[in-house]
Amino acid sequence: MKKTLILIFLFVVSIASAQRYNVLSGDLKNLKGIALYNVTFDYSGQNVQGFETEEAFLKEKMDKRKEKDGAAEKFKKDWYEDRENKYEPKFIEYFNKRFEKGEIKVGKNIDAKYTMNIKTTWIYPGYNVVAGAEPAKISAIITVVETENPKNILVSLEFYKSIGLEQGQFDFDQGYRIAGAYERLAKNLLIQLKRFV
Repeated sequence: MKKTLILIFLFVVSIASAQRYNVLSGDLKNLKGIALYNVTFDYSGQNVQGFETEEAFLKEKMDKRKEKDGAAEKFKKDWYEDRENKYEPKFIEYFNKRFEKGEIKVGKNIDAKYTMNIKTTWIYPGYNVVAGAEPAKISAIITVVETENPKNILVSLEFYKSIGLEQGQFDFDQGYRIAGAYERLAKNLLIQLKRFV
């Protein structure tokens, strides 16, 4: 009996954490029948956990690496390049894999009647050191608009602290940890889409 109650509790907690979102405007039902989305990503003005600004985060991380030849600039370069090279492909790949028959598809720079914008508002890079690890987390606003008429918002959703999917036991690469959070964001969005679409 005790084991059953514990399993039920864990199940409820996992469902609740997967659905931490808020509808800001519109309705998910407005997406019914849409099979193709152009997807865009926006990182402007995002907050980084523990820092007043993203620039303050980068400054601290770069200052810690300035003694190592080229390490500071490499960190900054990777921070920006990981967006297009790691985060965005993981979101798109995870989303599209869940529709094996291609019922719904997202892609960058494609001609589609509707655009899905992923605006990252908050990020926690997580860590993986010898003593322990913690996955990355992100918060984001996902807005679907008519491509030719962006003022026509079909739905706008805010997802809170999507916890990164596990990338590997010894994942010391910050970019891959954060990419796991974009996969989780795609998963959380899909849970809602499949309820209404």
